[in-house]
Amino acid sequence: MELSQMLTEMVDRGASDLHLKVGRAPSYRVCGDLKFAEMENLNLEDMAQLFKQALDENQRIEFERSKEVDFALSMPGLGRFRGNIFMQRGSLGMVFRHIPTEVPNLPDLSLPDVIDTFTEKSRGLVLVTGMTGSGKSTTLAAMVKRILEKRPVSIMTIEDPVEFLHLDGCGMITQREVGGDTVSFSTALKHVLRQDPDVLVIGEIRDAATMRVALTAADTGHLVLSTLHTTDAVQTINRMLSLFPPDQHTEIRYLIAHNLSGIISMRLVQSTDEQSRVPATEILVGCSTVREYMQDPKQMARIKDFMVEGTTVYGTRTFDMSLYELCKSETISLDEALKHATHPDEIRLKMTGIEGAENLLQPMDMTSSPIVGQQKTENDIFEPIDPFQT
Repeated sequence: MELSQMLTEMVDRGASDLHLKVGRAPSYRVCGDLKFAEMENLNLEDMAQLFKQALDENQRIEFERSKEVDFALSMPGLGRFRGNIFMQRGSLGMVFRHIPTEVPNLPDLSLPDVIDTFTEKSRGLVLVTGMTGSGKSTTLAAMVKRILEKRPVSIMTIEDPVEFLHLDGCGMITQREVGGDTVSFSTALKHVLRQDPDVLVIGEIRDAATMRVALTAADTGHLVLSTLHTTDAVQTINRMLSLFPPDQHTEIRYLIAHNLSGIISMRLVQSTDEQSRVPATEILVGCSTVREYMQDPKQMARIKDFMVEGTTVYGTRTFDMSLYELCKSETISLDEALKHATHPDEIRLKMTGIEGAENLLQPMDMTSSPIVGQQKTENDIFEPIDPFQT
């Protein structure tokens, strides 16, 4: 039983993930669906062989200690793979994700133009969010590549494990892997601000300590990029708060409000050709109105309204707006749009030419919007605006 053969088939199939477990044939995730290999089911001996092929001695020691381990695996000619080995019902289970050798270019990912604006910021916190397999890591890597191409900055990454490998460009990058280059996220983050980074990239924010370092780094003049497992912008803000005890929420609300530059929430949706998936995105841009809403728990619900109304000026959007655009352009089917929508009835009505009562898909005239909190003149609307200006 050769792991290299399975990973080769994974790449040949265009699969994003490979699942291995006792009692089932290898399965490959293709365009979001699991497809099983036509071969005999794996047994205990097969899994033991694959375990030895996947891990080095230090990783095996870590697995024996914690019963699970994250790691990266490089295969010449195939690329890199992010792996996780764990125990399930007393036997081994494994999942591998394919990481392309070449870091994608941001313009090639069919993402809104405002995301490129985030890479030009000198400070602030930008979060890429979504469920597992939604394209967070790919988008984050493309943003890092974009910064390296355009700006003479020092980028420091802390990842578990390192996924995409970056090359120095106009700027320089240092990539640190938990377990190999540093003992833990917390240890690396404790010293990171003394390593003179202009841009800090944290693979994933998992706890309050990591979140506080991210907010502190942004507050002290750094650009911080990271990911979070949340489904949309408002849930992301609530998740950030939930990491801390209630008596700290006022302080954390202030830090989030004054340092959050943007949230990019992602969902991959099956395209009409059924051979690929395309990103639907929800974008929140940090500005004075959003800061006001985030600091007042009673106004948090108005953030969604702002994302609808701020499309023209700030580049914001909701998932339903993104899905409607993809459906209207026939990039995705109506059924797929309804499947992933927050308010499916609104999309259905809009596609039939009837606007719903809430009108959640229509950007509004910002010149007299109560959401913005003040009247704007025609000159204000067409004057260049920095959406990140504090």
